[in-house]
Parts: sequence; structure tokens; C-alpha cells
Amino acid sequence: MTKAPTPLVIKVGGAFIDAPQGQAEFFQNIAKLQSIRPVVIVHGGGAGVQHLLESLGLDSHKINGLRVTPPEHMPFVAGALAGTYNTKMLSFAIAQNIAAVGLTLADGGMTECSIMDRQLGAVGDAQPHAAHLPKTLLQIGQLPIINSIGALPCGQLVNVNADQAATAIACLLHADLLLLSDVPGVLDGAKNKVDSLTQTQADELTLSGVLIDGMRVKVDAAFTAANTLNRPVVIGAWSDSEAFLRPTLHGVGTHIIPQ
Repeated sequence: MTKAPTPLVIKVGGAFIDAPQGQAEFFQNIAKLQSIRPVVIVHGGGAGVQHLLESLGLDSHKINGLRVTPPEHMPFVAGALAGTYNTKMLSFAIAQNIAAVGLTLADGGMTECSIMDRQLGAVGDAQPHAAHLPKTLLQIGQLPIINSIGALPCGQLVNVNADQAATAIACLLHADLLLLSDVPGVLDGAKNKVDSLTQTQADELTLSGVLIDGMRVKVDAAFTAANTLNRPVVIGAWSDSEAFLRPTLHGVGTHIIPQ
């Protein structure tokens, strides 16, 4: 019996969605990739959230790379991520004749969320829960496009860091994970891409002040996924989308090595 191909979870952020070009080529390569293996996309949209909150006169800042989200901000954060940005992502897929479905982390009970840290407000820690919905969508040839809005058991909506959201979905589906941004991977102190990264090396980069803020959150999420799945997780650039078609993502970005 032939073993089913391993799904691939790909995370992109607001920089990709807001870029003046590149989305068409990216989704063309996603369509090719779908003929090889199941694909799920998880997205954030931090820049758009920041812009919206500023336009409303609301203060927004981050602590250690995570956006502080007072509960009163959640209607706007959810509107940006689950509304504007999710439908933008759907439009990019539709333009390339890809059948796609927009989802939140709460749909079908895919994840269970809890409050991460009270000082961050309505920021959630998402854990994998029920895989039935995404697995069913993949079986019928749909592309799930999942935003990073989750929900607590009481129904309160929470803002989940998109890298951590993608990690939860990858663990849910026992999938390979590709975390993308507008840089080619993890950079060292000389701004050179690191081809592979162990936890010890990451700790050294953190102590030296090289690995900080959003990239540190991304690397921490990648190690969580790599150690849970017992396989490397890749951090790379969305502009290198043709490389995603390579077996085992050879030569793509920085490979985060499980312990």
C-alpha cells in the first residue's frame, strides 16, 4: 500500500499579503505543489492590524515580539485578520483557479486556545485539537487558508501569533512546516543566512542580541514543531516559492533541527 504524502503547512504574514507583487507566482507554485502533496496555508497580518489600530487612534505595541491585545481591540484585530486579510488570501488563490476555503483556528475545533499571558491581554496559546475538518477539506481537493484568530472554551476570541498558529496546525496534521517571511531565513550577526540551526546555536544568537523580537518568536515556534514532530522545520522567504517544490525542501531557508 502506497504511503500517503505528508501534508505541508505554509505560513505567510502581512508583508506577503501587502506586497505590490509576487502573490500570483506564489499561488501558481502552490497549485503545482498541490499535485504533489496536500497543502494548508496559515497567515497573519500584523502590519495591517497595526495600521488599522493606529488609524482608529488605538495604541498598539509588542512585548518580546508578541502584540499586546486588550480585549476591546479584538473586534478590530479579528476584522483585519479573519475578514480583510483572509479574504485577500482567498482572492489570490481564486485568481489562480485554486479551490480554497477561509477558516479561523476555531473552526471545527481545530485548536483549543488558552490565555498565554495576562499582561498580553487577549493573546491566545493555540494547541492542536480536532483534525477532522482540515483533513476532510484536503481529501476533497480544497486549500484551507487559516487565519490566526482563535477562541477560548468560553467563546472569547483571541489573537494568536501566526507562527505559533501554524505550529499548532502542523502538529495537528503531523505535517511538514514552512514559516515564511520577507527574509531568506535566520540571519547571523553578519546578516548571512544560517543553513541549519540547533537549539544551542539559537540560544547563542539570542544571548548575543542577534535573534530578537518577531524572528525569535518564529524560531521558538519552529523548535516547538520540530521537537513535537521529530523532523526539521524550515524558515524561509515567500519570494522563493518555486523552491517549495523540491523534495524535503533541500536548500530552502534555515532548517530548524529537532533536539
